[in-house]
Amino acid sequence: MKILVTGGAGFIGSAVVRLAVARGHEVVNLDALTYAACLDNVADAALSNLYSFEHADIRDRAALDRIFSTHQPDAVMHLAAESHVDRSIDGPRDFIETNITGTYNMLEAARAYWVQAGKPDTFRFHHISTDEVYGSLPDNPSAQFTESTPYDPRSPYSASKAASDHLVRAWQETYGLPVVLTNCSNNYGPYHFPEKLIPVTILNALGGKPLPIYGDGSNIRDWLYVEDHADALLLVLEKGKLGRSYNIGGENERTNLELVKTLCSILDDLRPRSDGKLYADQIEFVTDRPGHDARYAIDPSRIRDELGWRPSVTVEEGLRKTVKWYLDNEAWWQALLNRDGVGKRLGTG
Repeated sequence: MKILVTGGAGFIGSAVVRLAVARGHEVVNLDALTYAACLDNVADAALSNLYSFEHADIRDRAALDRIFSTHQPDAVMHLAAESHVDRSIDGPRDFIETNITGTYNMLEAARAYWVQAGKPDTFRFHHISTDEVYGSLPDNPSAQFTESTPYDPRSPYSASKAASDHLVRAWQETYGLPVVLTNCSNNYGPYHFPEKLIPVTILNALGGKPLPIYGDGSNIRDWLYVEDHADALLLVLEKGKLGRSYNIGGENERTNLELVKTLCSILDDLRPRSDGKLYADQIEFVTDRPGHDARYAIDPSRIRDELGWRPSVTVEEGLRKTVKWYLDNEAWWQALLNRDGVGKRLGTG
């Protein structure tokens, strides 16, 4: 296929680009190159004649029309989004404009292209979203998000993603646009921009800085290795049922405190502190994030039963791979440390 990937220089998007090119798909990477994007994430893929890049913003409808007309993709994988909850608390406007208006522009540009092409049955618009649209699970260890869980977003970020999900479904119901949707749990892995919990913990630990834990660290997330996620996304694009949504989870729930302690233990093994102390000594509890959801957990039975997909690594295996990647790729993350907001506490309300 020829796949138009939006946000392909970002964390998850670049994993999709790398895997798609490796599997022989043509990829058009559309990215605005905002603060969290990095073309180094796709440097190897860019060496292939299957790869092309378009520097454009999904808020620019004219640019989108030109890109569809020029490249004539067989499918769209829409990942471009503002994604950091803390940043959405401090500045929600970018999230509304990019995640809602940008998705509207993508849908309209895709629909115009699809109609002009004679509404081919093979066209797909895959919208990639988050489990945060479902809100916080009740205090019940067996409760999990399913594809029929009512939406209950609690942050500007999750509200903007919920709105974009609703737009995608409406374009399918109203205009017949062939869509599939996915909602994923928390991603981690290589090329993760250093503002989220796992890369912040790794880099702060190496730098001898405090390891901040919001609240008491009891908030629970399901952790999904990003390369597993990319594999699942391509599978849904190729074999998912039109109009269907699929929850993609890592089947690895951990509290934030458990996660950070695991990272500390891995670092103790792979790069011990020079003073002989443990990295866990750097843990520091800080004021909780406003509206911090208590627990996310995904029921992945639909994608497992219908498409035969399961994650390939446990969270411990994936974290060890991730830590080793950061240790081996210091030049990549050092270049990002001066970008806006990196190393600062955001989202305090």
